[in-house]
Amino acid sequence: MTTFSGRSAIVIGAGAGVGRATALALSAEGARVWAVGRDAARLEALRNAATGGPVEPRAFDATDAGAMGRLIDEAEPSLVVLSAGMRPRVAPIVEHTWESFSEPWNTDLKMAFHLGQAALRRPLRPGSVVVIVSSGAGLGGSPLSGGYAGAKRMQMFLASYFQGASDAEKLGIRFVALAPKQLIAGTDIGSAAANGYAARLGITAEQYMERFGAPLTPKDVAKTILDIARGEVGVGSTVLGLSSKSGLEAL
Repeated sequence: MTTFSGRSAIVIGAGAGVGRATALALSAEGARVWAVGRDAARLEALRNAATGGPVEPRAFDATDAGAMGRLIDEAEPSLVVLSAGMRPRVAPIVEHTWESFSEPWNTDLKMAFHLGQAALRRPLRPGSVVVIVSSGAGLGGSPLSGGYAGAKRMQMFLASYFQGASDAEKLGIRFVALAPKQLIAGTDIGSAAANGYAARLGITAEQYMERFGAPLTPKDVAKTILDIARGEVGVGSTVLGLSSKSGLEAL
């Protein structure tokens, strides 16, 4: 199995959830991890929890294209993982404002847009991998989260667009959108969504999560991201779905 020892990786959204689990997994394999997030205290806690390669905290807003471009120049990564995003307001569509509805487009999608452009324009070295953690909401919709599902669907389209540009220029960069097809257990966004949809159905959040069968955890998603970056799974596919029931599948 190929390890990440001695390699450089950027993880965006490293302060919590899937991003944190991914950063720790990469560090455990000896990678130098550049951990991006807006909460400096969380990033410092991550650095202290890492057990292998060094973790370099970088506290800034990843929608800042200039800051992201400068970090890519500094880190020269062979892997970039985007696992950041806002927690959408959970409310019926009639209770959303345009601002709350469109916020995922101005955060989650904006980050993916600028990241992909930076990876292509620099460009990253041949063989590099960019993984955008999207959501199964982009496949089936998410009626209580405003424009979140549309933003996540567009992330999948963006991965395909970026891959087409890489192929056309023979850059050798791989772009993948990974869509967990169930709520990820133990994350802030997963808990908020479970509570919202459970309340609408008149059941508990625990009962709602049981509908997915076995839980999908941040560590499960992180392991899949590393396997994708290694080229061990999902080869030849730009958009991949992940669930505890069916595993990894091309979409």
